[in-house]
Amino acid sequence: MSHSLEAILAQAWATNQWQDVTVLVAVSGGPDSVALLRAMHALKPGGKGQLVVGHFNHRWRPEADADATFVQELAGQLQLSCLVGNADEGQPRNEETARDQRYDFLIESARKTGARFVAFAHTADDQVETILHRIMRGTGIAGLAGMPRVRQLDQGVALLRPLLCCHRRDVIDYLESLDQSFRSDHTNQDLQYTRNRIREQLLPQLQQEFNEGVADALRRLGDRAAEVQQVLELLTGGLMEQGVEFQQDGQQQQVRIDCQALAADHQLLLRELFVAIWKRQAWPRQSMGSEQWQRLADMLRDKAGSGVQSLPGSVRAKKEGESLWLTRPLEND
Repeated sequence: MSHSLEAILAQAWATNQWQDVTVLVAVSGGPDSVALLRAMHALKPGGKGQLVVGHFNHRWRPEADADATFVQELAGQLQLSCLVGNADEGQPRNEETARDQRYDFLIESARKTGARFVAFAHTADDQVETILHRIMRGTGIAGLAGMPRVRQLDQGVALLRPLLCCHRRDVIDYLESLDQSFRSDHTNQDLQYTRNRIREQLLPQLQQEFNEGVADALRRLGDRAAEVQQVLELLTGGLMEQGVEFQQDGQQQQVRIDCQALAADHQLLLRELFVAIWKRQAWPRQSMGSEQWQRLADMLRDKAGSGVQSLPGSVRAKKEGESLWLTRPLEND
């Protein structure tokens, strides 16, 4: 093993867990994703599976086409297949749209290639920035946990972040040892973006003026929050079995919650229960905040309550006796 990054990756994600399945590696051309690709290529001892490169061209920057060409050429040098997607013309240029298009492309690519995993190159530094950003915007326990190492991306496909235990300096050292070039995104230094200001200004100030170990402290906070979130998910899973029924007809999705069975439970668990329901139903959660989750918990616990609440994402909550009904129209294809 030629470099510590490969050793860290091998320990974080043993090759026997992925050598016999196809892995789609999301490669932007930046240092992190290039390092991940090179390290996985170096570690793969054979096996039945394949490494496939996936690159999505957002077409935001003048050099975007050159980035795509760089990724294709790198894949060719490593004798790997490369799939390239392009953003739709005329789509609004914002981070949410860009993320949705990128994920849609990667899911479709995973289906096309039969990939079991889609590997992302987020590092420990990305995790710290994510946690701090969420703290600033206001977040719950789940948000404090940061980015999960693994989660389901599609049926039979898992998103995995094997470099979350690695630092950016490890990535750069590794690329330098290989004399491997990469692409630089100048927008990463643009301080009009909050994430960039956190990385370039806020974190250095916190380290210099308050606590030089603040990054490690934030990572530990994220680890503890993830442990707490796992316990909450186990408990809410029990509540789901105890008092929640899911129904669907040709026009809408319906969820019936047995208020009598659940009203005595702590409001924290009730809020988490509603979050779990939204996840299970794949209802949009971006506009759902602490106020909306608490409002639902209050409806459930109000023994004499009745009435209707309209919620983001066209979800309607209605209290009828000892039942709380959640309904959402089915989207037309």
